[in-house]
Amino acid sequence: MAYSNLKAEMARKDITIESMAQMLGIHRNSVANKLNGASSFSIEEAMKIRGSFFQDLEYKYLFAPDRRGE
Repeated sequence: MAYSNLKAEMARKDITIESMAQMLGIHRNSVANKLNGASSFSIEEAMKIRGSFFQDLEYKYLFAPDRRGE
């Protein structure tokens, strides 16, 4: 399950996969895989993402699964 809301908010705020990967301390491919639904963000990663980039948005919105196409 992909995270369309998170990807849209990243685009709005001009946040790159690379900057998110650097903040999380993981490879950019890992972030891309998580954004596209090949793997999932851990709770700790979700907390870091929201705390670093999206303090004004709810977790439930940011990490709502995109189930279209399933």
